[in-house]
Amino acid sequence: MTDKIVETPKTREEILAMSLEAREAEVMHYQINIDNYTLAFEEISKLPPDERLELAAFTEQLHTLYASEKLEQKKATIMLNVIKRQVE
Repeated sequence: MTDKIVETPKTREEILAMSLEAREAEVMHYQINIDNYTLAFEEISKLPPDERLELAAFTEQLHTLYASEKLEQKKATIMLNVIKRQVE
């Protein structure tokens, strides 16, 4: 078995480049979750009223998660913009 040696970034530019990539991925992951919750709301809305009622607690949980993802995405976007400004 060969161990792969991972080099750590040594310069400010390398660290910022890695941070930029990580923040872009973070914002994208939040968007994927937001999209998933939005589609789940659509699916639930197509169900008969009795099934929607049965899923009321789940729907409320999805609303909480949706709101949380939106807020966290806003925070991550701010930090992404900060990193972009440092890279410029």
